Amino acid sequence: QVQLVESGGGSVQAGGSLRLSCAASGRAFSSFAMGWFRQAPGTEREFVAAISWSGGSTYYADSVKGRFTISRDIDKNTVYLQMNTLKPDDTAVYYCAAKTGSTWSRVAGSYDYWGRGTQVTVSS
Repeated sequence: QVQLVESGGGSVQAGGSLRLSCAASGRAFSSFAMGWFRQAPGTEREFVAAISWSGGSTYYADSVKGRFTISRDIDKNTVYLQMNTLKPDDTAVYYCAAKTGSTWSRVAGSYDYWGRGTQVTVSS
């Protein structure tokens, strides 16, 4: 089992920044690929970013490329999502997810463990 706890959400104005954290406990954190997803009211959960088990490879949705950065600290069992130049369209609940194996995925159903989410609200 893996437990994931997100933090760092909040309310910011457009153009601002936030850094989300996801603390993992349980099984060896380094054996999982990690992802961030988001879900706005009335929409499906969508892929935001993913990072390989080693941290050597990262992947982003086109809508956040160049603005968001995913990273992981294996020693701290934590994955981060640095979000810059935030837009109102970024408003959503952000979820951290862990996927067994080294292969990343943009498909939510591929992930085995999920956190409870943290709210991000961007005002214009």
